[in-house]
Amino acid sequence: MRARAKQKTSLPTAAEMRLLQVLWEQGESTVEEVVNAHPPRKRPNYKTTQTLLRIMEQKGYVSHEVKGRVFIFRPIVSRKTVDRDFVQALLAQNFGGSATGLFVNLLESAPLAAKEIDELETFLREYRKKYQLDNTDPE
Repeated sequence: MRARAKQKTSLPTAAEMRLLQVLWEQGESTVEEVVNAHPPRKRPNYKTTQTLLRIMEQKGYVSHEVKGRVFIFRPIVSRKTVDRDFVQALLAQNFGGSATGLFVNLLESAPLAAKEIDELETFLREYRKKYQLDNTDPE
């Protein structure tokens, strides 16, 4: 039996992200497995984890199915979707929606290795091809 989830309306909290990371890595897990996936010194409380997973289910991040007396939780939102939502929120909140502003701040925040710059240049070239953008400025 699967529980129905409400539509996702907000970004996951830091605590929810920690649990999503475990579920993305493991695919599906019981509450105990989620708790035990954390290092011993950072292991969350079982009941707190259980409550948080139920809240995440209401938010539309996870679903569960009952197997015997155990709830098996699985993510229903992808890492890519959550990453995209966080970036869109960051753009709107801090950069007035400007991807260029975010990109420039990212480049200026820490030195990049030549390999990383090469990877970014390759990605930009591929992006131009994919979206059929030319090198001329429309202005």
